[in-house]
Amino acid sequence: MRIPSPIAQLVRGFAMGAADIVPGVSGGTVALILGIYTRLINNVRLGAGCLKQLITGRISEFRETLVRIEWVWLVALLAGILTAIVLLASIIEDLLLEQPVRMAAAFFGLVAGSVWVAGRMVERWDRTAVTITATLGVAMFLLLGLRTNTEVPEGATTAVTQPLWVFFLTGAIAICAMILPGVSGSFLLVMMGMYLQVIDAIDERMYAELAAFGLGCVIGLALFSTVLHHMLDRYHSWVLAAMVGLLLGSTRVLWAWPDGTNTTTLGAPRDDVLVPVLLAVAAAALVVSVDWYSRRRTTTREPQPVAA
Repeated sequence: MRIPSPIAQLVRGFAMGAADIVPGVSGGTVALILGIYTRLINNVRLGAGCLKQLITGRISEFRETLVRIEWVWLVALLAGILTAIVLLASIIEDLLLEQPVRMAAAFFGLVAGSVWVAGRMVERWDRTAVTITATLGVAMFLLLGLRTNTEVPEGATTAVTQPLWVFFLTGAIAICAMILPGVSGSFLLVMMGMYLQVIDAIDERMYAELAAFGLGCVIGLALFSTVLHHMLDRYHSWVLAAMVGLLLGSTRVLWAWPDGTNTTTLGAPRDDVLVPVLLAVAAAALVVSVDWYSRRRTTTREPQPVAA
C-alpha cells in the first residue's frame, strides 16, 4: 500500500486540530473518519514504549523501537494539528459565537456521519456490541448533561489554587480526549472546573503547574494508548462499538437548539431551522463520501489476480 505523503498527513492533522477546537468533537473522531485511527494509536503506543525503555535504561530496545516509529508520518500529522489550532481557534470561536445554531448543526452532521462510518467498521453487531453501544451512549449523554453551560463566562478570571497533583491528574484525563472519538478535551476541562486554572497557569507562566499538567498528559497518553491498542487488537469490534456509543452520546453537546454548543440543554427546533438542517445533512453526506472514497481507493490498490 502506498505510504501517504507528508502533505497528505499535514492536511489530515489540520482537520483533526480543527475538530479539537470545537466542544463535543475530538481529533479522534476525524482520525476515525479518515481511516488512520489504528495507525495513530499504534505510533503513540510505540512512542510510549520508547520513553519507558529510555527511562529504564534499556538502550538497545529503545533504539529498536525508535526506528519502528513512523516519524515523518507522525510529525506531519502533529504539525497539521498545531497549525489548525493556531490558525483556526479564533475563527471557529467567532463563528460559534455569532452562528451557534448553524455551526452546531454542521458539527452534529459530521458526528452523525462518523457514527455511520464507525458502525460500518464493526464486523459483527452481536448482543454484546449493541449493549456496549447503548450503555456508553446513554452514560455519555447523561454525563454531558451534568453541566448545562459548556462555556467559561467571558472575562472570568480565577486564581490558580489547585495543588500540583490536581494539575497532573487533569492532564492525564484530558489528554485521552485527543485519541478518543466523541470526547472534547477542552469540554472535559470545563466539566472538571479546571479550564480557567490551566489557562491562568499559562498566562502567568506558572512553570511548576504547567510541568505537572504536561507530565500528566504524557503519562495519561502513554497508559491509555497502550490499553487502547491492546483492546483494539483483541476486541476490535467491541472497541469500535464503544466508540459508536461515545459518538452518539456526544451529540448532546452538538444539538443545535436552543443555543448550539453553548449549552447541553435540549430544545425543539425553532426559528432558524431550514439552514441548520441542510448544513447537518451536507456535513453527514461529506463524511460518508470521504469514507466511500477512501474505501474505493483501498480496493483499487489491492493486487489483482494474475490470469492463468
